[in-house]
Amino acid sequence: MINPSPLMRLVAGVWGFKTLAVGVEFGLFTRLAGGRTITVAEAAAEFGLDERPADLLLAASASLGLLERAGDGYRNTELAEQFLVEGRPYYFGAQVRYSDLRTYLPWHRIADALRTNRPLTWDPQSQQSLFDTVDPEMVAQFWDAMFSTSSFTARALADTYDFGAHTRLLDVGGGAGAFPIELCRRLPQLRATILDLPHVCAKAQERIAAEGLADRIGTVAGDFLADPALPGGHDVVLLSMILHDWDEPTNRALLAKCHAALPPGGAVVICELLLDDDRTGPPEAALMGMNMLVETEGGKNYSGAEYAAWLADAGFVDIERLTFDAPGANGAVVARRA
Repeated sequence: MINPSPLMRLVAGVWGFKTLAVGVEFGLFTRLAGGRTITVAEAAAEFGLDERPADLLLAASASLGLLERAGDGYRNTELAEQFLVEGRPYYFGAQVRYSDLRTYLPWHRIADALRTNRPLTWDPQSQQSLFDTVDPEMVAQFWDAMFSTSSFTARALADTYDFGAHTRLLDVGGGAGAFPIELCRRLPQLRATILDLPHVCAKAQERIAAEGLADRIGTVAGDFLADPALPGGHDVVLLSMILHDWDEPTNRALLAKCHAALPPGGAVVICELLLDDDRTGPPEAALMGMNMLVETEGGKNYSGAEYAAWLADAGFVDIERLTFDAPGANGAVVARRA
């Protein structure tokens, strides 16, 4: 018999997110790094809590698969140990923090966004973009969140698509450089260029230098929407988590620039949370589309079939869809310039 339990699980979804977010805020998982176990009494003392809330936090975190029982206490699961401990290569806590501090409250007004077709995290009438703000901390949080989400996504893409045939990568809107850093670590023959706004390039250069890759990854300051052409000299162009920010005409224009910038045989790789062709899921892609309503003026998530059609219209051939599982994307659409 059908029952409303699935609806209750949707209701409780926000409880799960906020439990995760407060665990990251408290540094719970970082404190338990390396196999440390903590009891309820120890957690109460360490976080300045009464034992009741400490007990509830640990139990709830365990129910979400973030902690597990170990004797009289709790310890990190492998998931938390790998992705919620600060300093780990694929630390995801920055995305949790950004979502909690920046997008959670605007989502409470999602009906306003639906009725007005306007973003909620910034005002297009007074700001040129999401980044036109006097709050540098928010901008820093955004780029940390994007790096957090992109690092493991880059790993999943590299496991699925063979970049070994390429020698020069152009990462359009590459942010702080998560994809080029991951790919260049793996592929000694690869050199990369990040095209992004000047202040973003400065942040990318810091990350690249910290990884010891300044001799292989460069930056070009520019605006990939406003500039008439993309930098040449590359045999693969990456558009990762870029096209969902914009409407169809903008994306078609950008794909035309990609085609013009590539040599014959060069490839374009669109890495995104792809909707099913019938636009019924998966939830990760469909809900990210709703988030684009909150965060952008014209963005939405698209299906693999839509990207394939745009690529074909731009003159690309050998169009292929690849699938994988990562926080920032569930697949890629790859095509080649004839």
